Amino acid sequence: MTTHSLSAARINTPHAGRMLLTWLVFAVVLVVAPLVFNSSLALSHLTQMGTAIVLALSYNVLLGQSGMLSFGHAAYSGLGAFMSVHAMNFAGDGLLWLPLPLVPVVGALTGLAFAALVGYVITRTSGVTFAMITLGIGQMVYASSLMFPAFFGGEGGVSTDRVYGEEIFGWNFGPQIQVYYLVAAWMFLCVAGLYYLTRTPLGRLLNGVRDNPERVAFIGYNPHLLRYMALMVAGLFAGVGGSLMAINFEIATAEVLGLHESSMVLLFTFIGGTSSFIGPMVGAVIGILLTKYLPDYTAAWQMYLGLVFMLVVVYAPGGVSGLIKPAQEVLSKTFVRKQYLALLRLLASCVALLVGTVLLIELMYHRASGAESALELAGMSFDQHSVLVWVAAVVILLAGIFTVKRGGRTLLARLADDEDQSVGAHHV
Repeated sequence: MTTHSLSAARINTPHAGRMLLTWLVFAVVLVVAPLVFNSSLALSHLTQMGTAIVLALSYNVLLGQSGMLSFGHAAYSGLGAFMSVHAMNFAGDGLLWLPLPLVPVVGALTGLAFAALVGYVITRTSGVTFAMITLGIGQMVYASSLMFPAFFGGEGGVSTDRVYGEEIFGWNFGPQIQVYYLVAAWMFLCVAGLYYLTRTPLGRLLNGVRDNPERVAFIGYNPHLLRYMALMVAGLFAGVGGSLMAINFEIATAEVLGLHESSMVLLFTFIGGTSSFIGPMVGAVIGILLTKYLPDYTAAWQMYLGLVFMLVVVYAPGGVSGLIKPAQEVLSKTFVRKQYLALLRLLASCVALLVGTVLLIELMYHRASGAESALELAGMSFDQHSVLVWVAAVVILLAGIFTVKRGGRTLLARLADDEDQSVGAHHV
């Protein structure tokens, strides 16, 4: 072994150790999560998070990795869901040998086949043209679901029963926690597969197609074929996500093929961030909390979803994941420089901004609903007919708006001054 290879091995070994530790921690979190959040509602939300993570990561192969904006991603996941439901029904009738843990293979092959069918033509273009074509294809597939009720089941969809065949190690996948672990296992495989795909030459070439397709063509690679391969990869993993949805809900309807489903995947991916691998995962978790968990507590959940999206667009174009590292650096410097008072002022401004926003939104929705009773929020009652309550909400919101920027700038300025002083003292 040469000196160069020995030095490379010494460099790569710590990185490999950190990656192995990261994957082990990720697996432990997946195993422990349903033991901590063990209610039936929490298990349902955790299962949906796993499915949403697979779909968001598959979508990011197009948007984040390859620079292709798609409005028809639900076509791949939806067709995968329908084929999985039919496969489960065939297996339940004894016409097909297909244990439930292998059903996502059916969805993967379905998504891959449809992407291979339509992809070669539509990936000749990119940008807005590609986005419009995918929108049209997605709507065609959605319309077909109502035109061919023999396969798609019409408006009622196609239902199934995931409890079929013999038990596997005592599991029949009837209880929700067993479904969660099945979804978590497939999600872990998909996350690992997609992560290491981004580290392959194909993943680097897809980044090149996203950034500069002319240069990729100049070095001898066909951007069209690379985009085509990206679409097939995205379709394959989207099909897995569709199968996991079918297993969880035991039904596939036309809604899983619609524009709403495609827009939700796009929204989750953008909120989390397309520039990092973990971004879509973060966005999927936030998206499920906003669209599945929050509606149990407020009718204004769509308003909160819209506000989060607007804030990300304006203040965090790189997504929520892009804020993690800067926030860690600011917190670490704050504790090192002992700027606790400035941090507390900033946190107080953020709390005022959050409280004022929530209070105003809930008051407006409560009053618009025509309710005569007082608004119950966080164990307190607020009379929506009282002018004082509205004034207090506005004052709290304005206090947060006018102090949060000042508090952030003050904290950063003090950290910068302390750093300059420490550097000067070091030179002296």
